[in-house]
Amino acid sequence: MTQSAMPPAVAATQDEAAIRSIVESVATLADTGNFEALETLYSDEVQIDYSSLSGEAAGLKSAQALMTEWASVLPGFDRTRHSLSNIDVTINDSSAAATADVVADHFVDDLEWRVSGNYRYELVKTASRWQIVAMTFNLQDEQGTRDVFAPALTHAAAHPVGYLARQQTSATIRTLLESLESKDMETFATLWADDAVQDMPYSPPGHPKRVSGKPAILDLYSGWPDNAGEANFTSELVIYPMRDPDMAFAEFKGRVDVIPTKREYRQTYGALFHVIDGKIRLFREYYDPAPFAWAFGLDEEPQ
Repeated sequence: MTQSAMPPAVAATQDEAAIRSIVESVATLADTGNFEALETLYSDEVQIDYSSLSGEAAGLKSAQALMTEWASVLPGFDRTRHSLSNIDVTINDSSAAATADVVADHFVDDLEWRVSGNYRYELVKTASRWQIVAMTFNLQDEQGTRDVFAPALTHAAAHPVGYLARQQTSATIRTLLESLESKDMETFATLWADDAVQDMPYSPPGHPKRVSGKPAILDLYSGWPDNAGEANFTSELVIYPMRDPDMAFAEFKGRVDVIPTKREYRQTYGALFHVIDGKIRLFREYYDPAPFAWAFGLDEEPQ
């Protein structure tokens, strides 16, 4: 039986169970460092209020920005544990509120910080899925020392978790393509590792299939600002993270006005990237050689 066919009381019970699971999962996923899964529990933008703890004003953040903040500190503790109790849920059609008492322990070496209080979550339901749109923490008590944060931040920065590495990989890919769009070759040059390789296994005759080393790659693109007019590579960019946070596959379309031939180059790309510490080690680019050869005049006899 689908939820839409269920009696209202049963559907409400299922919604309450889903919301309780979300509240419980926030604590569990934060403690286990699964920030990718944790991000999915939040809407694209969420109102965050930790003012009773930090003194900072409440504000609207993207779910990714919130996860980035948490991923930059929580994994630096030796252990965290968020213990929830007294979860209470109120549902009003497609919106809901949930409250929960919490005791959160944070450990680094022989330092400990315990904070007690309660959370209030506001949720909305879209496409049969509940997500958090607002979260408020109300401080009641704290014990131990906030000195735990300095070593936790240091350790987290020295050992970034996969969530942060995947963000850096995706950002590097996007910056690479944006630098080609804007002809910003200074930024373009900063994105390559010294031993970088660009593979182009389907490139046409007259164009290399493999270029090794940063100097050779920069030389390959040296004529780009003079030869390319208006260009777009990012309007349909989709990046697929991999289990290895330093690897990603990207799909994107390209449109370039080629100045020497006065032809428009249109292409669909697939690309495998290996990025370490923001530097591209491998760019394996797959594309149809026919439109490339035509647009750049590689199919013509030398004049």
